[in-house]
Amino acid sequence: MSYNYQSKHMNGHQAGFTLIELMISLVLGLIVSAAVIQVYLINVKTSSIQASGSELQDASVFGLQQLEKSIRLANLGNPTTRIDGTTRNGGIVLTGLNIGVPNTPTPYPNTGYLTRRAGESAVGPNGWTGISNTNTDSDQLTIQYTNITGAPMIDCEGATAAVNDIVIERYFVRLATSNTSTTAIKDLVLACDAGRVNSAGGIATFTPTTDSKNFGQAGQEFIVNVDQFKVLLGAQYTTGTNAGQLIYLPSSAYLAITTDKPVITSVKIGLIVHGSTPIIGSAEQSEFALLGQSPADNKLKTDSSSKKKVRSTYETTTLLRNARVVNINTSL
Repeated sequence: MSYNYQSKHMNGHQAGFTLIELMISLVLGLIVSAAVIQVYLINVKTSSIQASGSELQDASVFGLQQLEKSIRLANLGNPTTRIDGTTRNGGIVLTGLNIGVPNTPTPYPNTGYLTRRAGESAVGPNGWTGISNTNTDSDQLTIQYTNITGAPMIDCEGATAAVNDIVIERYFVRLATSNTSTTAIKDLVLACDAGRVNSAGGIATFTPTTDSKNFGQAGQEFIVNVDQFKVLLGAQYTTGTNAGQLIYLPSSAYLAITTDKPVITSVKIGLIVHGSTPIIGSAEQSEFALLGQSPADNKLKTDSSSKKKVRSTYETTTLLRNARVVNINTSL
């Protein structure tokens, strides 16, 4: 009896885990927990990148397609296919002459509504400012066309353009209506401001002043989450030793050409855009090559409070269907 009691008593004390076994269990538990947490973080990171990329695609690709569609209308209804800074009702609006305003006695004052290049001056309420989220100012593109389709059209702000209306549209970067940022990186959009041009020349006005057909307003948001917008004009020489040659250059450089001025036949557009969803655990791209500019020329502004976003560049070349140049080689 004594032996059996002692044996049972000793066996009872031997049941359970030793300190070493407990430590091994804790280590194994920590390893499993770390693996689970790592998988979770990877999934969250991947999900945020995919969500931001999807938003970027939806907002930018479809918006860019619509922008191309609008640019193709430039110079529609103009009896001349030659576009330069003096063409009456010319598809690319570079000067007041393009909208029928002569340089004398007073040139068109609101230069902020014309096609502009970073570094140029601009005047006019709600006019182009060159705002961007990079170290280079953004550009502005202004086009015009005449509705000769025989049926009403819709401009980029959603207003009806009656038959024979001369429509003018400008595309530019501005602060989003919902912007609340007070730091370097702003909430920017590519906006479109549409209006009408009088057949006798000059910008038409409508009552009330809030009518969307009045040119020179803040316009409608066209593409959201835009950081940069750049424009190059495709110009083709028709005379001289460079006849037939096509070059792409900023609007200011084009206007500076004084001899053998080429005619505008296409437009190149470059955009830097970002998604809305912040990304987790990934480095943010901060420099971008755009329309031949080096990445250092389009570097994001420094802003420690800005959340990391997926960013991408988009470039497109649009041929102007209503501006064609035919070169005939007479030497053959």
